[in-house]
Amino acid sequence: MGPLRIASLLPSTTEIACALGFLPQLVGRSHECDFPAEVASLPVCTAPKISLDGSSRQIDQRVRSLVAEALAIYRVDAELLRALSPDVILTQSQCEVCAVSAKEVEAAVCRWLGARPRIVSLSPATLADVIGDVGRVADALEAPERGRELRRALERRIACIAGESAGADRPTVACIEWTEPLMAAGNWMPELVTCAGGRNLFGEAGKHSPVLEWAELRKADPEVIVALPCGFDLARTRREMEPLAARSGWRDLRAVRTGRVYLTDGNAYFNRPGPRVAESLEILAEILHPELFSFGYAGRAFERWV
Repeated sequence: MGPLRIASLLPSTTEIACALGFLPQLVGRSHECDFPAEVASLPVCTAPKISLDGSSRQIDQRVRSLVAEALAIYRVDAELLRALSPDVILTQSQCEVCAVSAKEVEAAVCRWLGARPRIVSLSPATLADVIGDVGRVADALEAPERGRELRRALERRIACIAGESAGADRPTVACIEWTEPLMAAGNWMPELVTCAGGRNLFGEAGKHSPVLEWAELRKADPEVIVALPCGFDLARTRREMEPLAARSGWRDLRAVRTGRVYLTDGNAYFNRPGPRVAESLEILAEILHPELFSFGYAGRAFERWV
C-alpha cells in the first residue's frame, strides 16, 4: 500500500496535516484553505452557497436564511472528491457556519462503491481540544509520534507566554468576533486572553460565540477591544469596523479614548483551531503587554485602530 491520500476540507486541518509533514500527500482542499501557500495548487473540493461579498450584516442575513430552511451553507463536489480517491478526509462538526460539515461530507461519499475513505471529523471547543486535535489528526494519518512532538512544541510555547504574563496587570478585554450583529468571541478565545495576561469580559471557554448587546459593551467599558471577525483578514476587518465605530457612544469607550482598540487578521489566526493557535496567543500577548512581548506581528497580523 502506498502513502495515504488525504483530502482536507478545513483550513485548520490542512495546517495540521502540513505541520505534521503531510503536504506531499494532500490531494484536495477546501475553498478556504490557503496556508501554507503551497496548498493553493491543490484541487478545490468545496464552495460556499452564498456570496461572501458585502457587509457583515448582509453575510449574516444570507447565512441565517439558509439555516432557517435547514439548508447547508457549503457544497461538496462529490464527483471531484471521488475522482481524487482519498484514503482519509479531514473535516469538522464544530460549526456549520464556519466550514463544510461532516454531514455534507458523509452525504457526498454515501453512494461510493468499494472502499470508502475514513472521515475524521473534529469539533474543538476549548484550547485543550485544539491541541488535542493535533494528536487526533496525527493518529488518523498513522503518525502518532509526529503528533506528540507537535503537541509538546505548542504546549511549550503556550506555557511560556502564560508564565511570563502571570505577574502582569490584567486589563479587561472584549474580543469582537462579528460586528453586525455584534458578537463576542467564545470557544478557545477566552482561554487565550487569560494566557496572554488579560481578563476576558464576554464569551465563555468551550461555548459558541454569543451575541453581544451594544449596551453590555458600553456598560463593561473594556480597557482593550480586539476585533477578530471570523473569516476576515486585516484589511476586511478594517472596513467592517466602520459601522461599529459609528455607533452612539463608541468614542466614549475607555479603549477608544486610550487608543487600545486593535484590529487583527482573525481569518489567519484566531478563527483557526490549528497549529497557529500559538501565534494567535503571541499576537494577543503583544497587544496586551507590549512591555513584555515583542514578536513583530504589528502591522502584518494586527494594527491599532485610529
